[in-house]
Amino acid sequence: MNNPIATTNAPAQKAVWLILVALLVVLIAGVAILQLQRTDPYVQKVLALPGDPLQGQIIFQLNCAGCHGIDADGRVGPSLHRVGSRKSRVGLIHQVTSGKTPPMPQFQPSPQEMADLLQYLESL
Repeated sequence: MNNPIATTNAPAQKAVWLILVALLVVLIAGVAILQLQRTDPYVQKVLALPGDPLQGQIIFQLNCAGCHGIDADGRVGPSLHRVGSRKSRVGLIHQVTSGKTPPMPQFQPSPQEMADLLQYLESL
C-alpha cells in the first residue's frame, strides 16, 4: 500500500538533497581556492603586489584583446566586463595561468604583470 504523504514529499526531499549537494560542492570549491591561495607562492606574490590598471590594460591589449575584444566585450572569448563579480581574484589568476579552458592559451605573466592585469580586469 502506497503512503500518499511519502509520495507528495518526494519532490521536496529531492530538492533538499540537491540543495545540500550544491552547498557541499560550493564549500569544497571554496576550501580548495583558499588552500591554493595559501600554498601557491605565485598566487601569494600576485596578491601581495599593488596592480596598475593602466599597465594591466596594455598587457590585456597585447595578449587578450584578440579573443576578448579591444574593449573586453567578447569575440571568440567571452566578455570580461564585471568578471570580478563572477570569479574570485584567485580564480582569475588561475584562469589566466592554467590554460585549462580551451581555446584560451596558458599564459605565464610575471607576478607584477599578473597583478596589473588583475587590477585592470577588476576595473571592467
